[in-house]
Amino acid sequence: MVYLTRRVTFSAAHRLWSQHLTEEENYHIYDKCANPNGHGHNYTLEVTVRGNPDPTTGMVMNLTDMKKITNEQVVDWVDHKHLNYDVPWLENVIPTAEMLAIAFWKRLEPGFPTGSLYEVKLHETENNVAAYRGEQTEAGRE
Repeated sequence: MVYLTRRVTFSAAHRLWSQHLTEEENYHIYDKCANPNGHGHNYTLEVTVRGNPDPTTGMVMNLTDMKKITNEQVVDWVDHKHLNYDVPWLENVIPTAEMLAIAFWKRLEPGFPTGSLYEVKLHETENNVAAYRGEQTEAGRE
């Protein structure tokens, strides 16, 4: 089994705020990330597929196809956008790195051959990274 990763970058703004919390709770939990006007990040998104290289092409998947799927399903929607307001499929999502990784997975998975999407990893900063590998049963975990 070979794991192939395509990395892309994008810039976006967001505000961390939960409608299920009071104003005081939001500011206590999210601190400066609850700024009413939002704040921005230069994100790095890593999309990893897995499989056996095709004997004819030597590839698990064509990187050009990975780029096209990733851009069409995620990057073109989020780059230079305010994630809370400009991305319809993120409506009612608290745009933490964790929740974005899940949302990106859901957008990407249908575009890849069944079972080949292995991981979506989102670097919000150099120090903060969230990784998601889809819904897995206990028996299916590695």
